Amino acid sequence: MNRTLASNGLTLMATFATLVMGSFSAHSADLKTIEPGKITIGSDQVYPPYDYLEDGVTKGFDAEVMALLAPKLGLEPKFQDIRFASLIPGLQANRFDVIASALYVTPARAKVVEYVPYAKTGGSLIVRADDTFAPRKPEDLCGKKVANLKGAAWVPELLKVSKASCGSNPMDVKEYATSAEADQALLARGADVVFDDAGVAKAAVVASKDRLKITSTEILFPVVIGIAVKKGNDELFKRIKKEFEEIKGTEEYKAILAKYNLALPSDAEFTAALVESN
Repeated sequence: MNRTLASNGLTLMATFATLVMGSFSAHSADLKTIEPGKITIGSDQVYPPYDYLEDGVTKGFDAEVMALLAPKLGLEPKFQDIRFASLIPGLQANRFDVIASALYVTPARAKVVEYVPYAKTGGSLIVRADDTFAPRKPEDLCGKKVANLKGAAWVPELLKVSKASCGSNPMDVKEYATSAEADQALLARGADVVFDDAGVAKAAVVASKDRLKITSTEILFPVVIGIAVKKGNDELFKRIKKEFEEIKGTEEYKAILAKYNLALPSDAEFTAALVESN
């Protein structure tokens, strides 16, 4: 190869790389994040299939979503593992920039965070595989010990059902730090049933090697889940919202949703999720 041509080619390549890196830096420079060049993400990494650690690496639905979204922001994703009940307090204390942890959209949470809705799911009921108790709906749980993830959005809904339908035989709603602990309580007969996210429930049955089973036949309390940004962090929120609009219709994003048995919520479903129920 002619050395002059090779040298010119290398110079052009270097110039192109400089332009690309300059563009990348300019794209992210105006975004103020906790750690420059990175977007720090709060997630409860004991919540498969949404968030979990494998060989020290964050895996699951949220990791795949942020791996797709973060480069569009010109930022590198950096996950911080934190238990679910501490996610919103951690965001408010500026421990991380966003929450991406299958966080259900609720009116109460929307008072302190801005949401970018990115999927929808719902709940399922899990019992021991050898149990004759086979609840299909929340009204079937009266008088039962119901294990849940601490801070989960469906806990208030279960309490409403208990108050409206159970009379003098209310549900005994128990909360655990992780879904795995709720499942262990069920297996140890410290609970009669677990109410958990449909995707998590499916993964739990597989992980239990069929010692558990799902008895509900439809999604309970269908919900929208969103990426959460602290209220007042308008610049980051607007950029995430803009970039997500660009990727949500792509085949790549559709494949991620399909992989985890999730769907994209409509604008109407998101709006409805923000309305206080009576």
